[in-house]
Amino acid sequence: MGSVIGDLLPLAVGVAISPIPIVAAILMILSKNAGGAAKGFAAGWVAGILVVTVVVTLLAGSLGDSAAKEPSAVVSWIKIVLGALLVLLAVKQWQSRSDTAVPAWMQAIDTLTVVKAAGLGALLSGVNPKNLLLCVSAGVAIGSGGLSAGGDIVAIVVFTLIASVTVLAVVLGYALAADKLRPTLDSARQWLQANNHAVMAIVLLVMGAVVVGKGIGGL
Repeated sequence: MGSVIGDLLPLAVGVAISPIPIVAAILMILSKNAGGAAKGFAAGWVAGILVVTVVVTLLAGSLGDSAAKEPSAVVSWIKIVLGALLVLLAVKQWQSRSDTAVPAWMQAIDTLTVVKAAGLGALLSGVNPKNLLLCVSAGVAIGSGGLSAGGDIVAIVVFTLIASVTVLAVVLGYALAADKLRPTLDSARQWLQANNHAVMAIVLLVMGAVVVGKGIGGL
């Protein structure tokens, strides 16, 4: 269990510090429908991470050597491929670091209902390529870790909570101290929007190197 959690921590942190969902949560909090949209977004964000991680964990579990409690060569190669894809995304993000244009969906946040905000949260966490690769990598690590069913559940919950902590902290923090946090959140939003690509490039590069290293180590 300890080794699997150790593998998950950097991946979960990589999802948690992704700038885009944090910016989205802040924008919803500062929007006209602040309470409802932000809570819906947080729920969708958690659900997207959870669903992808559970599905991949179940699939990866069938690829491991259950008798030896060791990941198969197939799982190791999957990790290497996933890590390489993360590195490629890092390069792409770095090349786009000068692009500070605000995406169209961010400009439309004021019009989002609770349901649409939840859908956006699920898309950003479970379908967005950057976070999808991190969640898939986490699911592979859990499914091939030789844990019991209970151990898999604990690992999935730990990963999901850590990966969601920043978005949840923004939403819950604002609900508890709206007036005090508004200026801080607005400053954070501006910085994250301006440095989104550079931050993601660094995160993806580190995560890619970690996943490739784990894959090579399993061969």
